[in-house]
Amino acid sequence: MADLILHHYKSSPFAEKIRRVLAFKQLAWQSVNVPPIAPKPDVEALTGGYRKTPILQIGADIYCDTALICDVLEHRQPTPSLSPASHKGLARVLAQWADTTLFTTAMAYNFQPQGRAQMFGKTPPGFAQAFADDRAKMVGSAPRIRVSDATTAYKSYLRRLATMLEDQPFLVGHAACLADFAAYAPLWFTRVNVSSLAGILEATPSVLVWMDRLAAFAQGEAGRLTSADAIAVAAATTPQALADEVFQDDHGIPLGSQVSIHAESFGLEATQGELVAATRMHTTLRRVDARAGTVHVHFPRIGYVLRAI
Repeated sequence: MADLILHHYKSSPFAEKIRRVLAFKQLAWQSVNVPPIAPKPDVEALTGGYRKTPILQIGADIYCDTALICDVLEHRQPTPSLSPASHKGLARVLAQWADTTLFTTAMAYNFQPQGRAQMFGKTPPGFAQAFADDRAKMVGSAPRIRVSDATTAYKSYLRRLATMLEDQPFLVGHAACLADFAAYAPLWFTRVNVSSLAGILEATPSVLVWMDRLAAFAQGEAGRLTSADAIAVAAATTPQALADEVFQDDHGIPLGSQVSIHAESFGLEATQGELVAATRMHTTLRRVDARAGTVHVHFPRIGYVLRAI
């Protein structure tokens, strides 16, 4: 049985990003369906508070944020690579732009009234409002983008992507990389989940052809687990030994301290635990849960706020 367990739900754009990466790398994985809105008690049993989708579980190690999940999958299966040899920095910077600026703009466009009507037309009464309230809590006080401004920016970003694809099949060259999957996710949401608004993509046909290339990677899902099954896997497993990497202390917080960590902007729920690693790439907290046992919860260094308790 595959030891990669992806906690996700069907319509999540960030989950689709990782599903495409798993397909690209031909990795088998177990699927755990999670609720799209809080409460998420089974997710929080593993993460301690973090509730954004998706999370990747390998035994008793829990990896949060798709940027870190991509690094984990790259380490697990180096080929085909997510990092083009001659443009590693460019691919990462472009992926970060796609995960933040492009994503925020596209979703502001996607959730205009017409998009909401399609997304929630067949959901139970009250779910649309519950979803809106849930996302408002996750965003906090961050400014909202008006639909008109989002539409203008989205069109411009699509044209820029089309320009990158003029002489090559993928954004950074002749092979798919991290940047492609990050940029694909919010556009996939437009095309699939709010198809009534997908006409915005038609002005850039090369972008649609590029999306088809990424969608063509065969899915590698190996099976399905319940959330209780996944928690039992964690409880029956010991976290992997931490790599012997240099401790990068940028906060004046020694290893062994009790800390909290949360996202800078979207998804402000904090995870608390013992700081057991802080490398140049990730931060790791050890925590104990009544159901999941001892777990290591891993976060990327970029985009997260670390504080001593």
